[in-house]
Amino acid sequence: MHGEAPRTVPDVVERFADHWATGGGSRIEGLIAGYLLVDESDGVSAAELSDELGISRGSVSTYTRQLVERGFVQRVRKAGERSHYFVMGEDVWAGFLAAEQEYLRNQLRLAEATLPLVTKGGRSWARVRNMRDYMDWMIASRLPSSWERFKSARESPAR
Repeated sequence: MHGEAPRTVPDVVERFADHWATGGGSRIEGLIAGYLLVDESDGVSAAELSDELGISRGSVSTYTRQLVERGFVQRVRKAGERSHYFVMGEDVWAGFLAAEQEYLRNQLRLAEATLPLVTKGGRSWARVRNMRDYMDWMIASRLPSSWERFKSARESPAR
């Protein structure tokens, strides 16, 4: 199945979970994220995630909490109900870019602070210099603003 295109929505969810796991994440977390990616409702309960995906309520609680903390999923309430529901934002990818930019800035600061501490011209100096320059290069690429320009162009009537 991995070489062929998914044929059903459940196939998409499974494929998403597989990709998520190969990137180092939990497959269960990937199942939840994949399910929410293709969900059309205004929110999915923990019980529904558990039933639909065949995973325990405890796992749903653990992994939805992690997805919320990382900005991939939002916890919402429906009017008149006490339960929490989960949704994926329309452009979670922009949130990824913002989080990645913060990571890059932190790594850049670390590299800049480390460079004077290692022997200039040595192996560690070369590694740290490359770390600094890579982080700087990635930040300079302005991916978040490029993404916003791309979306605007995509939505323009002339396209």
